[in-house]
Amino acid sequence: MSEPSIAVTVKLFAAYQEAYGVPELVLEFPPGTPVVAVRDRLIAEHPELDCWRDITRFGINLDFVDPQTPLQAGDEVVLIPPVSGG
Repeated sequence: MSEPSIAVTVKLFAAYQEAYGVPELVLEFPPGTPVVAVRDRLIAEHPELDCWRDITRFGINLDFVDPQTPLQAGDEVVLIPPVSGG
């Protein structure tokens, strides 16, 4: 029997939010999936985001994390592409 999936909330900013048209998503992944898989899934669904692949930083529950950090049920994930301010 396979393990149930876990749900995480993904907060979208900048180009990611523009592509999806919403500020957040709730996505399901297998337990232990690395946070980088969130970025890869979003880019697979919106290939125009591929230019942000190598420069996006990752956060889980308000802390910056390594791309290989495993997701846990209920995590709040942020993908942060470079942004310019004014």
